[in-house]
Amino acid sequence: MNTTATQPAAERHGSAACGNPGSQPAREQNIAAIIAYYESGIKSATGEIGIELEHTIVEAADGKPVSYSEEHGVHWLLEQLRGDFSEAMFAEDGDLLGLSRPREAVTLEPAAQLELSAGPFKDLASAEACFLSFEERLEKILSPVGLKALTIGYHPTARAEELELIPKRRYKFMNLYLGEIGPWGPRMMRGSASTQVSVDYASAEDCLRKLKLAYALVPLFSLMCDNSPVFEGEKRPHELMRTEIWKYCDPDRCGLVPGVMDEGFDMRAYAEYVLDKPAILVACAKHGWCYSEKTFGELYADTVMDRSDVEHALSMFFNDVRLKTYIEIRPADALPIPYAIAYAGLVKGLFATPENLDALEALFDGVTGADIDAAKETLMERGYEAEVYGRPVAELADRVIEIGRAGLSPDEQRYLDPLAALVADRTTLADIAERG
Repeated sequence: MNTTATQPAAERHGSAACGNPGSQPAREQNIAAIIAYYESGIKSATGEIGIELEHTIVEAADGKPVSYSEEHGVHWLLEQLRGDFSEAMFAEDGDLLGLSRPREAVTLEPAAQLELSAGPFKDLASAEACFLSFEERLEKILSPVGLKALTIGYHPTARAEELELIPKRRYKFMNLYLGEIGPWGPRMMRGSASTQVSVDYASAEDCLRKLKLAYALVPLFSLMCDNSPVFEGEKRPHELMRTEIWKYCDPDRCGLVPGVMDEGFDMRAYAEYVLDKPAILVACAKHGWCYSEKTFGELYADTVMDRSDVEHALSMFFNDVRLKTYIEIRPADALPIPYAIAYAGLVKGLFATPENLDALEALFDGVTGADIDAAKETLMERGYEAEVYGRPVAELADRVIEIGRAGLSPDEQRYLDPLAALVADRTTLADIAERG
């Protein structure tokens, strides 16, 4: 990649060190800073969930893409929504890119996918009401101009390269960097959309326990929530298309955190992983964000990272499960609200009690990182006919639903029904769409 035109990092980053961690005088302090950031997420009470749901805006008549900049594009949509929110977020050149109010934020993904992030929620009824209200508002704005918002895992009509990037410097550099690796990064950025659910942790030990279990669940969640019947404008070549996208997107920052399933894995190992990967983006005085191929450890070789530095570094990783001040579980495709709430309810129930965590550990006893990667491969090939972790995946999925339902109160268990029905029928939303 040609870097001759890129700008230097802000002066406070100091001089960059070579790739040898031993030449990073501030390394131990930066490991401690990242660990302290993780530990700041420890909560005395857990059980709440956060939900992020991405929407793809298209023309209602034919599903053609709607860009950020066109007359009734996503910039226009944000302007229509602006009066409903107390805060607005802007790009470096002043373009409107997001909105927020207490417990809710509307932001844009690289090709103007519209994301609502909301919560934390104590109960599923509140989560459902929040997302239903937002989508009703979208329909009132979009329908009169012939547009609609879809919740689907991949753009239904367009190839990723045809989709316009929003005017955000961060995405320009990410597209450049990931595009050098192959076509999958730009496909992830521009074409895909997801449902993400976050859970809390009560201690460092609780965090690492839930992190490992979430990783073991990733292939099952990917199957249950497969909602990508179309890929690059054509019928999908196999199931779980977003699993393949993430496989090839960027091995440095996707999939599993190296060693995460090993017995000795700890927060220090996670922090070292973060420090030793290319930054892609770094704050710079002149342009706000500039490109860099140096690792975070090199960039902060002589400088201790503050909280905002750590937050930025963690935001540049796209693992299946991402640790921030909460555990963000990321493999599910964007889903219609009944299924998105069912999936959120499943996650909530699975991680609700020590007894449920025990049940999950028994279910996934001995599962390794290699087992998780193998599970993804066989599920892309065979779906519900596959065997995973030495058992038929259908049986595992049934047991996951059972454990999740047991973790919910009786009045919330009904929310699992849409997703449970798909599992019982050994089908997915993508399968149903393919059948027509």
